[in-house]
Amino acid sequence: MQVDVLNIKGEKTGRTIELPDDVFGIEPNDHVIYLAVKQYQAAQRQGTHKVKTRAEVKGASRKLHRQKGTGGSRKGNIRNPLYKGGGTIFGPKPHGYDFKLNKKVKDLAKMSALSHKAKDNAIFVVEDITLDAPKTKQVTDAMKALNVGAKKTLLVMAEYNDNLYLSTRNVPNIASSLLADVNTYDIVNADVLILTENAAKIFTEEEATVEA
Repeated sequence: MQVDVLNIKGEKTGRTIELPDDVFGIEPNDHVIYLAVKQYQAAQRQGTHKVKTRAEVKGASRKLHRQKGTGGSRKGNIRNPLYKGGGTIFGPKPHGYDFKLNKKVKDLAKMSALSHKAKDNAIFVVEDITLDAPKTKQVTDAMKALNVGAKKTLLVMAEYNDNLYLSTRNVPNIASSLLADVNTYDIVNADVLILTENAAKIFTEEEATVEA
């Protein structure tokens, strides 16, 4: 898959990058995308929900009345779950929701998500953005020049750039991430994927390493 390298004005620079078809051109597997997104969202859950059992609520432990001879039902103490203020039966307890996925499954999910974006022509490669200081307007102007100003955008960098990160932090529809940190949910959640030139080159370098 050959992609033109654009500048921040949305113009072609005359350079192109060949993105490997075994990453950006596979037949997407929607089920593994579902599993990867489900795993990511499950891992975000705190799982701190907790209710009190009859052993933890307040109340005397004395028996309310004698077992027999009253004509009423048998009763223990006031902390019985059947009474107002009593404990909860089988209530939620703190636990984690995350589950394991094999590395190959997660890799396939990420490649499937990238292939979907490639099929939708939603991947752009821009030359590396260099800022002397955080400039939110400069970044938003660049997004408008690329015609993605109103779309949910994921900007992927090869290395951490403090000025670029600070410039995108307050823009609601732009998220920036390192290539090493991008997951399937990030890709699926974005309408448009923008790779910096150095980030895109990593794919070509990895393909060359595998072929060697």
